[in-house]
Amino acid sequence: MSRFLQDFIWGTATSSYQIEGAAYEDGKKASIWDTFCQVPGRIVNNDHGEVACDHYHLYKEDIALLKELNMQSYRFSVCWPRIFPDGAGKPNEKGLDFYKRVVDELHKQQIHPLLTLYHWDLPQALQEKGGWANRDTVERFGEFSSYMYEQFGDVINDWVTINEPWVISYLGHYTGEHAPGITDISAFLKSAHNVLLAHGEGVQRFRQSKAKHGKIGIVLNVAQVYPASDSAEDRQAAHVWDGLLNAWFIDPVFKGRYPQYMQDLYGKLTDLSFIQPGDLEFISQKTDFLGINYYSVARVKQGDSAFGTELVKVAEPVTHMDWEIAPQGLVDILKRLSADTEGKLPIIVTENGAVYDDVVTPEGEVHDDERLDYVKKHIEACQQAIAEGVDLRGYYIWSMLDNFEWAFGYDKRFGMVHVDFETLKRTPKKTAYWYRDFIKNSTTGSVVDTASR
Repeated sequence: MSRFLQDFIWGTATSSYQIEGAAYEDGKKASIWDTFCQVPGRIVNNDHGEVACDHYHLYKEDIALLKELNMQSYRFSVCWPRIFPDGAGKPNEKGLDFYKRVVDELHKQQIHPLLTLYHWDLPQALQEKGGWANRDTVERFGEFSSYMYEQFGDVINDWVTINEPWVISYLGHYTGEHAPGITDISAFLKSAHNVLLAHGEGVQRFRQSKAKHGKIGIVLNVAQVYPASDSAEDRQAAHVWDGLLNAWFIDPVFKGRYPQYMQDLYGKLTDLSFIQPGDLEFISQKTDFLGINYYSVARVKQGDSAFGTELVKVAEPVTHMDWEIAPQGLVDILKRLSADTEGKLPIIVTENGAVYDDVVTPEGEVHDDERLDYVKKHIEACQQAIAEGVDLRGYYIWSMLDNFEWAFGYDKRFGMVHVDFETLKRTPKKTAYWYRDFIKNSTTGSVVDTASR
């Protein structure tokens, strides 16, 4: 088994809407998630993120906890309507100052910031002009990203343009499970394309900015796709689902093209004339790393959907999201992505974690042994991928805190730190303490053996 290199980065991640709260404080206006949460029935228990973990007011406590837990790096995102309440125009100085305080505190605690520019909280003002289905949003994102590079280019080295384009486009514009809750295949494909164009815009402006000596990448949610059986029909369905979930986003960014078989399929369902000459070259500008969010695998059979696919429910073991626990799938997808990028691009696991129903004991402890086992097995998978030639540079647990889990509200807990959503008390779980010690041993040169811990 390969050892992790000394410069391998260990961290944890959050996103702005899920933890910050302060939904309308200090000049911030609504995001699409603020609006979406107001629609009855959209979110479990009609929860919302108006308070969430109140990180906006408790950020010093949270960053001190990151330090206590030996986090080398913290991946967080910026709330676009906190900086530009109307999506464009005059920036909001109070919103900017919040992130300056966060970054200053991270540096004070010697924690490396990895900043994600867009993690789903589009300004509602831009949604009212068409949102991601409107190509004009690409330019607005460019302006937003330029401003962030100008303000933070000398204190932040590592940047992510977009988090999970598939979720933004497919869940937000086709199934409607996520904000803005649209169910239209044309809106799905237009928004997917425009989000990828926004990534290109963010990269181009980065290269032109004072941040250009840092590094920039994109984060894709990926899953290794397996057919439910060896039948030709199921193999074809798996091929299509891989195209829909993975290749439709991997290929334009790293190969400068959309997969032809998916263009043929989508072209039968809607008009693709929004893909303009030069777009793919713009999308595929060179990046410095690829971030991947991995949780599980996909098993697919032939189905009656518009795409001819159906996801198959699997047997145990699963997490409390009913997601199959499949660390080998992480090895397989890392090897696939390494091949797709010809082994020339460093990869970072920017999210990996699991949902379980955690309980604080009378002694004030959280014994999340199932999550700990999940994390250990996936760190072992990272070791295996490195041993098999993948240039893997970092691993981030999702999430630092129990938080607002989108359509699931506060019903699902991903955090390595428990949050009591009534008192906002933070309680590190067993996983957090194990990870703390693991990182210490990794960075001091001690032999790291996940199996024995």
